Amino acid sequence: MQINQHARLSCAPMMDWTDRHCRYFHRLLSREALLYTEMVTAPALVRGGALHLLAHSPQEHPVALQLGGSEPRELAEAARLGAQAGYDEINLNVGCPSDRVQSGAFGAVLMLQPGLVAECVAAMREAVDVEVTVKCRIGVDEQVPEEALPAFLEHIRGAGCGRVTIHARKAWLQGLSPKENRDIPPLDYDLVLGMKRAFPDMHISINGGITTLEQARGLLDAGLDGVMIGRAAYHDPASVLADADPVIFGTGSRSDPADVVRRMIPYIDAHLVQGGKLHQVSRHMLGLFSGRPGARAWRRMLSEGAHRPGAGPDLLLAALAQVAPGQVSQAG
Repeated sequence: MQINQHARLSCAPMMDWTDRHCRYFHRLLSREALLYTEMVTAPALVRGGALHLLAHSPQEHPVALQLGGSEPRELAEAARLGAQAGYDEINLNVGCPSDRVQSGAFGAVLMLQPGLVAECVAAMREAVDVEVTVKCRIGVDEQVPEEALPAFLEHIRGAGCGRVTIHARKAWLQGLSPKENRDIPPLDYDLVLGMKRAFPDMHISINGGITTLEQARGLLDAGLDGVMIGRAAYHDPASVLADADPVIFGTGSRSDPADVVRRMIPYIDAHLVQGGKLHQVSRHMLGLFSGRPGARAWRRMLSEGAHRPGAGPDLLLAALAQVAPGQVSQAG
């Protein structure tokens, strides 16, 4: 399956959440969905030599590296390092509204400089053979999205970018916190759908406020090429990812959450042998049984026990035993 097909459903890059342990766990739930790293800044890789930020497991593929930056040559070098590390796609962040990102002159503030974004995309594409993509907003601050977004897409398409993910909200760089920017600006799905009609040759995915596979199917049926889900995929991964392969991709069957817990054991064992801690992995699994009988006991046991010295797979299995028998027995 080509990476554009995997992009029919993707898990959004989320700082402090979509680390390598989270991605390994998500991959056990869905073989097909495209996974993204947390944003990694180009200066950290190129100037800081923080190549450990590129570490990932072969089992994570297809997996994309999201980069933050605004200097074309530096982004090109960071993209090259990412491609050498084995990532299937390099994505440029033009959507993050955090103060830290603004001070570095990248993220959503780049919506104001589409020409510079085009230069960055062109430099990155020249440096790597894997696909270079962009994740953006519909606009920032006083921009009129109906004018700013098509102009932005024209620029990046002209630089050779064929795939873009659009967070269907404005970002207010002044007056709203990053958290508020995820919820307060209104969603405009119609504008993103209009961009697909205006740019039929581009692969356009939509992000923002999507919580169910039913919503995702509706947006795909409406003509979009892909749907990216963030917080819902993290907090209730089974509801989004366990059914993703049959529902979105027409492959395989539903993943059984209890079986996924058991399949995480060898990974956790290896992590502990290398000096890691259980909670570094298990924190991403707290929502696995969300809304199901026994979910509260599962969360409580892991939350309270995973930080304790010597905590290991036995705790995970004990927590699994707290889930209603019907859930566990599905693993067969």
